[in-house]
Amino acid sequence: MTRDLRSQGEVAVLGLARSGDAAARLLRSRHVTVYASDAGKSPEMEATANALKGAGVDAHTGGHDFQRIARASLVVTSPGIPPDAPALAAARRAGVPIISEVELALSQMPGVRYIAVTGTNGKTTVTSIIGHLLRGLGHKTEVAGNIGRPLSEIALQAKPPEWVALEVSSYQLHDTPSIAPTVGVLTNLSPDHLDRYHDVASYYRDKALLYRNASATSRWIVNADDVESIGMVRDVAGYSMRFSGEGRLCDAFYDRQHTTLILLDEPLLRRGELPLLGDHNVGNALAASLAVAAADPAHTSINARKRIAAGLRSMTPLAHRLETVADSNGVLWVNDSKATNVAAARVGISAMTRPTILLLGGRHAGEPYTDLAEPIRKRCKVVLAFGESADLIQRDLGGVAPVQRVGGRFTDVVARARDLASPGDCVLLSPACKSFDMFTDYEDRGRTFARLARNPESA
Repeated sequence: MTRDLRSQGEVAVLGLARSGDAAARLLRSRHVTVYASDAGKSPEMEATANALKGAGVDAHTGGHDFQRIARASLVVTSPGIPPDAPALAAARRAGVPIISEVELALSQMPGVRYIAVTGTNGKTTVTSIIGHLLRGLGHKTEVAGNIGRPLSEIALQAKPPEWVALEVSSYQLHDTPSIAPTVGVLTNLSPDHLDRYHDVASYYRDKALLYRNASATSRWIVNADDVESIGMVRDVAGYSMRFSGEGRLCDAFYDRQHTTLILLDEPLLRRGELPLLGDHNVGNALAASLAVAAADPAHTSINARKRIAAGLRSMTPLAHRLETVADSNGVLWVNDSKATNVAAARVGISAMTRPTILLLGGRHAGEPYTDLAEPIRKRCKVVLAFGESADLIQRDLGGVAPVQRVGGRFTDVVARARDLASPGDCVLLSPACKSFDMFTDYEDRGRTFARLARNPESA
């Protein structure tokens, strides 16, 4: 798409959450006429719409003007809007181009160097580590995309950063035709978002769009422990490098015998120096380190490797991803709210080293919970099933471990966990479900869990 947006006519922005808000502001900064709308209606959304109106955007909540969308020169869609939504269908019928907020931002940041990270699980952690390591190497770096900060916010800056660590979801990849990262990372692949995709193959096809502009000079990082990921990059143009948290000899791997992370044939740091819970985070650290090393030849020098190792030593757990939020009366409370699918919850449960009371539930995402049977059998003393998926959880896991269905509010779920917990136990929120039946998003769910864990009287 053209980088000069002013000559295109009115642009329609669909969705008024963070990405839509940032996209509308970026367009207005380029003196583009903008119509922005959202089918939802809430006090927060009204506040966003009013602020956008003050910036010169014609913003509306509670519905979309399909005729106006059909007349637009361009539609910028938010990742939360499904592709078969009526507003997008109206744009397609009229032949209006549809792009993501990421695509819009990239069009306004020509020449920016970025490492793009996608995959089913671990992408937020890997993206965060990449940003942290690049900063440790002395680069002005921003972290953006699906991680929570829209890339359009970065594009609004007067001076672009040297690097961007960019997390991209399958939804965003679907509508980002120009994506061509300096380095692309695929963390892993497993079934997800089956409430939105017709089948797993459709979901994987969108993930594969990371490689849509692959060339002989492209550099790709892929998980050697994941068969689906290896298959996806097999015939992709460019140079692929592999990481393994399970000890397979490759470009970056974990030497279990010597408990050491190896990067490009040289020791990087000992496992005990990495302050992140779980074996999966060894893989995440290796993926991020390899991506940074692949991004620039200067990042493989002895001094750069020392800085990368120092960066890993100073990492702190991400909010809502195996985050210890309380240690009270001998009971550890761990917030893994970002585990919104079965594969992510399996990783979280497997990372536990104490008898665990597992909080499992929310809005069903289309996957069977039987895939959690093995780690639950090994680590969980009881499963508390809650939310819309509680009956399915009880059906799938009732023969694996004691499962108690807890109705009512989320505060009741946490209170029941507190009653069951003994010194030496862990209470783990790793829900394997979307949050939208009880919360605005997984962050809201995680914050609520942390507040109740620290202060039960706040219920």
